Amino acid sequence: MSEVLVLVDHVDGAVRKPTYELLAIAKRLGSPAAVFIGAADAADAVVEAVKGYGAEKVYVVDDTEIKGYLVAPKAEVLQQLATQANPDAILITSSAEGKEIAARLAIKLESGLITDAVDVQAGPVTTQSVFAGNYTVQAKVTKGTPIITVKPNAAAPEEGAGAGVKEAFAASISESAKKAKIFASQPRAASGRPELTEAAIVVSGGRGTGGNFEPVENFADSLGAAVGASRAAVDSGWKPHAFQVGQTGKTVSPQLYVAAGISGAIQHRAGMQTSKTIVAINKDEEAPIFELVDFGVVGDLHTVLPAATEEIIKRKG
Repeated sequence: MSEVLVLVDHVDGAVRKPTYELLAIAKRLGSPAAVFIGAADAADAVVEAVKGYGAEKVYVVDDTEIKGYLVAPKAEVLQQLATQANPDAILITSSAEGKEIAARLAIKLESGLITDAVDVQAGPVTTQSVFAGNYTVQAKVTKGTPIITVKPNAAAPEEGAGAGVKEAFAASISESAKKAKIFASQPRAASGRPELTEAAIVVSGGRGTGGNFEPVENFADSLGAAVGASRAAVDSGWKPHAFQVGQTGKTVSPQLYVAAGISGAIQHRAGMQTSKTIVAINKDEEAPIFELVDFGVVGDLHTVLPAATEEIIKRKG
């Protein structure tokens, strides 16, 4: 069975959830092989982590010489590894960085590229949500090694031990790939909540909050959810743009999406309508959001959400 390469998405050696989702998809396509580009002293922990989700092999690339550079060196690493391993496919998380790595890699390998897949089945055949989420299409790479970026929450992580064979890989990075380097960055303050684009549950607030996001945040915290916002809430200055869900914000596809006080304009729908289950709370029973939802509550979010939060906390006991 041929290998399917999965680029490990991590922060300082801490493997992020989308990697485990990609490994679950890789099992459908072939033999999962993780690619860790990072610090050598974090490699053993990463190997154990991805092994627990089915990685049969883990290629370890020491990033001492390329740490801090932008995406070009990672694309060269994957190019050289793919040339050696001849994988059936290469899977990368659909983040801003992941898509740029994938694009550069596709050019280097002269291979087809599919981005923002919401499902991948044997073939590999991908499913994408297009035209602001109004249509789904299936596609397949017809030239070279399929390179696919996959949106978070496209698959559920599947625990199950793989062989986890560790193999060091030394890549030769060109000087042209080292032309852009980050010398300083300002990390975003930790909120204790999941990352918006990766969260299994998202609770978003809109104009109906009146600027008071406390009921939305308390409800989200009771569920261990991320907090989002509509464009109207962001434009009003109630939340930073990093929280915006929509066509000009972030696209999310959680297992559960709760829209509180959001009318459901097409701009917002484009960012969340691939969610598996959608719940809306709105005082206006004619709000467009109700055309999209699985469950709807006609009521004031400032009454509904605190009651729901209280009940959830009570049941957690």
